[in-house]
Amino acid sequence: MPKNSNKSLIPGQTDPDKIRNFCIIAHIDHGKSTLADRMLQLTGVVTDREMKAQYLDRMDIERERGITIKSQSVRMPWECDSDNYILNMIDTPGHVDFTYEVSRSLAACEGCILLVDAAQGIEAQTLANLYIAIENDLTIIPVLNKIDLPAAQPEKHAAELANLIGCKPEDVFRVSGKTGDGVKELLDEIVRQIPSPMSGVLHPDENTSLAAEKAPAKALIFDSVYDTFRGVVTYIRVIEGTLTAREKIKMMSTGATHELLEIGVISPEPKSCSALSVGEVGYLITGVKNVADSKVGDTVTNADNPASEALPGYQDPKPMVYSGLYPIEQGDYPALRDALDKLKLNDASLIYEPETSVALGFGFRVGFLGLLHLEIIRERLEREFGLNLVSTTPNVIYTVTVEDGTVYVVTNPSEFPSGQKIKEVEEPTVRASILTPKEFVGTIMELCQSRRGDMQKMDYLSEDRVELRYILPLAEIVFDFFDALKSRTKGYASLDYEPDGTRVSDLVKVDILLNHETVDAFSAIVHKDKAYEYGVMMTKKLKELIPRQQFEIPVQAAVGTRIIARESIKALRKDVLAKCYGGDITRKRKLLEKQKAGKKRMKTIGRVEVPPEAFIAALNTEN
Repeated sequence: MPKNSNKSLIPGQTDPDKIRNFCIIAHIDHGKSTLADRMLQLTGVVTDREMKAQYLDRMDIERERGITIKSQSVRMPWECDSDNYILNMIDTPGHVDFTYEVSRSLAACEGCILLVDAAQGIEAQTLANLYIAIENDLTIIPVLNKIDLPAAQPEKHAAELANLIGCKPEDVFRVSGKTGDGVKELLDEIVRQIPSPMSGVLHPDENTSLAAEKAPAKALIFDSVYDTFRGVVTYIRVIEGTLTAREKIKMMSTGATHELLEIGVISPEPKSCSALSVGEVGYLITGVKNVADSKVGDTVTNADNPASEALPGYQDPKPMVYSGLYPIEQGDYPALRDALDKLKLNDASLIYEPETSVALGFGFRVGFLGLLHLEIIRERLEREFGLNLVSTTPNVIYTVTVEDGTVYVVTNPSEFPSGQKIKEVEEPTVRASILTPKEFVGTIMELCQSRRGDMQKMDYLSEDRVELRYILPLAEIVFDFFDALKSRTKGYASLDYEPDGTRVSDLVKVDILLNHETVDAFSAIVHKDKAYEYGVMMTKKLKELIPRQQFEIPVQAAVGTRIIARESIKALRKDVLAKCYGGDITRKRKLLEKQKAGKKRMKTIGRVEVPPEAFIAALNTEN
């Protein structure tokens, strides 16, 4: 393509050779959003007056926690070597729960910036996202950020990075997102190193660009958000062909057709245009009111001239963790249902169904992508909708096979088959990657072994940084594994994990009985070796929480019909001997025997009323 092309940089008319699509991959708190802020300022799309920290993080939770939850894209003009270019930056989530969204964002790019904190070095999530980038065959530009910090060790971490991706330490860029040092040079290098969208031959013709532009439209959806006034806004990257406003489009996974009401680019505020062509990144609005109709990873094409096949890699999001959400005030149940309906408009991976609990009343069983997803949804429900909620202990999905061959899918301990002989129980496992300084290797191995982990391998990334790889049951990770890991390593270790199928384990259901009656809310599915530990913990906890009654209450933990732990809540007793000022012992014994008989009769007919406060204290995950 000649250097001084007559094609302009107007959306829909931009020469694909003048486009560079890239993303930034980094661990949480390595300065990704700050570096994006400097790029927005240097390219002039955001003025100094409009600028605010973490400009692309629109949610309050994103700003407070310093994490990116929703992908964002920005179109930025840049001049390099006396020629004008368009840089499309896609800001990706960094957390393990959103790995699928990250993989789709990376599929929309030709290159990525691997950003590492010069004070902290490589972390587990950086590695995980790097492997996805390598799988997508992206050009990787290694960058050290925060070189202005007194604790920065750029030489040491540059050597680590060079060793990891196979380059020289001097090839690693050193920048400061805070002061702006090195960012201009990095933008120039993006233009020089990252290939244009036409670098991969989509059609083996002489003029690849022309062939791709005239082909039926194919665009990849890498994110979608719900706008109260305009419906679903879908973020796309055009792979082939051209999409124009007011034409009919088709979603290839569902076959649904919609009229394209508006199409445009984000720079960084939405700007409508007449069309988007090959290699361009932008948004489209069809008036659809449900995010589930614009699925991440789906392919958009023209309805009249559809593409023959969809882009590869599409998956439906599958929940990894289930938890019950219940309003503390039962009158808030309709408000909780409405709030979940509204959140689902913005989050297609949220799955929920109504559920009732003897203890907590009406609520919902909700499926999440992981623990951070659970935390964010709960916090948004409480903050944006003013609800007070109780969330029960997170559970994973078990597959239980009984002797007659019937298979049960269990997402809640109450669904576990009872009274039947269990043949086998399968539980989900994950491949975990833990990065740690070498002095904590022993304590991490001890932690992983106590959580039924199988060690796969151990690699030294540098002389004092180690990567440990384990296969662990997901049930052992979802509750407090991360907290235990951080506390044992003084906060230096980082964790990343991905699903690794299922395995058969020796799991049992532990029931808690109050006065010989099972209380479903306290039941749990645990490994056989930990059943006694769970039983003792719950019986002791309930003994403290349940108020004393007029009769003695046995609190028992049972596996099947076998009692494995017991505590007794002593009865309240009236002092029946108070009126006896002496006299014969038989008189006193007669009164005591009469009281004892009354207590015995009361025990057989009495019911234990557990106050809601006790249930909330026993079940709430915060405790």
